Parts: sequence; C-alpha cells; structure tokens
Amino acid sequence: MPRPPLVSVCIAHYHGIDLIDACIASVRAQTLADVEIIVHDDASTDASAAHIRTHHPDVRLIESAENVGFCIANNRMAAAARGRYLLLLNNDATLLPDALETLRAEAERLARPAILSLPQYDADSGELLDIGARLDPFLNPAPNRAAGAEIGMVAGACLWIDKALWDELGGFPAWFGSIGEDLYLCCRARLAGHPVRALGVSGYRHRVGQSFGGGKLADGRLRSTFRRRALSERNKTFVMAIAYPAPFMQLMLPLHLLLLLLEGVALSLLKRNGRYLREIYFPVFAALVLRRGEWRAARRATQARRRLAGVDFFAVFDWAPYKLKMLVKHGLPRVG
Repeated sequence: MPRPPLVSVCIAHYHGIDLIDACIASVRAQTLADVEIIVHDDASTDASAAHIRTHHPDVRLIESAENVGFCIANNRMAAAARGRYLLLLNNDATLLPDALETLRAEAERLARPAILSLPQYDADSGELLDIGARLDPFLNPAPNRAAGAEIGMVAGACLWIDKALWDELGGFPAWFGSIGEDLYLCCRARLAGHPVRALGVSGYRHRVGQSFGGGKLADGRLRSTFRRRALSERNKTFVMAIAYPAPFMQLMLPLHLLLLLLEGVALSLLKRNGRYLREIYFPVFAALVLRRGEWRAARRATQARRRLAGVDFFAVFDWAPYKLKMLVKHGLPRVG
C-alpha cells in the first residue's frame, strides 16, 4: 500500500472550468511535493468533471450527483483525504510556489494542532487583501494587514488544518451550506484552545467572489448578491449562537437580531425594495427557529470543549462595528 501523502489539498469546485487549471497548476508547482490533490465537483453543468478527468488524471475527483454546497463538499474531501494535513483551497485561488512548504514549516514549529493561512492577494492587481481577519462584536471579519497581529479567523479560500483537528471539531456544519463555515471552524478551534494564525510570508492569489459572486469592492463600492448576503447574515448569526460564551451570547444575540431587523428596514426603505427584508433579514429569524435543534446541539458540544476564557476569546475583536466603517467609507453596498 503506498505511503500516505503529507498534505491533502482539497479543492471545492463548482462552475469554474476556466479557473481550475490554474488552481491545480499552482499546487503542482509547489516546492513541497508530498501532496495529493482532491477535487470535489459539485454537480457543475459546464463539463468541469470531464475536463478534470481528461486533463488532470492524477487528481482524485469526487463527482457529486447534486449541488450540495461548500460545507458538504469539503467534508467529503476531508473524509477521503489521506494526508496528515489538509489545505482547503478555493478553485479561484492560486498558491505562491512556497506556500505549502511555509505552512508545513510553521505547523511543525508549533508542534500542536492549529489552523493556519497565508497573506491573501488580489489575483488581478496584486494588492494585499488581508493577513487573516479580526472580528467585530457582530462577527463581521475586518481584514488585518499587519504581519504577526492576533487574528480571529482565516478565509476558507486557503485554510490549512491538521486532519486530526478537523476530525476533532467535526468539520463544517452541513446545514450551513456555504459562507461563514471558515468563521465557525476558527471560532470553534480557538475556543478549544488551538491556535488560529495567518503567517506574514508567502501567500496566495484570489479572485474574490469569482466562484460565489459578490463579496468585493468594485469602483469604490461594495458589491454583493442577495444570496451571498442572506447566507452570510444567517450563518454569522448561527456562529454567534454557537460560539459566544455565556453570558455574552445571551446579551449579544438579541442585540444583533434587533440591529439586523433595523438594518433590513432601513435598506428596504432607502432602496425602495422589499427584497432586502424578504430575502436577507427575515430568513435569519426563521432559520434560528427551524434549525434550533442543530445550533443548540452544536453550542452544547462547543461549550463543553471550551478551554479558552471569554476574555481571551474576545481578545481578537475590534469593538467598532465593521459594517459602520465600511458604510462611512464606501456608502451603501450594491446588491444584485
């Protein structure tokens, strides 16, 4: 039986036939060669699976019969992975040549399970987007650009994790679908006493929003989609309900929900479009009720394994609301 690889690179893929070659090529070009590549094709209709089979026969391809979303896709790849470490990589991201070697060296230096990432650069402009992110009180990620700063999360576009830690945390919640799963995993890891770090060297290039739509600046304005915003607001709320230690959850969750409702009303009036309330904000309240069994069970499991004091959990938070900062700087987001 062949020796298992050190790293399993897991690429969640959906409708990205024009992206996947560059992504895979960047993995093959790594200075660390002890790697397997796994791609989960999420029922793409653009002939992606056939393209991967033909042009990348060495890739382990998992073909989904139906579209299951980012969380289940990564859970399936992690279950199939043989490596000691996992690197979750978006199909719209490409690694710098020493990325895996840099992550391996840090993982071995830490000598303990951890979540790691690298500086994220815009694929077109080369601009540094972040070195991980800090968080605001409502779990909005605030990009960090200072090497060595304490952070609250790293993006799932390039997320390194010990396979043993992934298994300990149970992977991504299948019921999240997509968006916010990286925030969930990082919060759970920190609460259990595991480091979450973004290194200041090497990096990856990312076409932000290419695979899911929205989530980036364009012409000085924030752009998003109703679907992305709906999933983001819903799943951030789930993470708050699951991860915030008592009594912070009992204080912050009602305030968060009140502010979401006010935000939805304000946007609906200012934009003269009731879709904001119907498609983004009201579903958050419905999801908390309909999914109460899942998030309550996840909260019990998370809090039972907590090793981090509440004050230390919030050490990576900036208390100025990030949405307010972005509103002042860029105006109302364009949602389409």
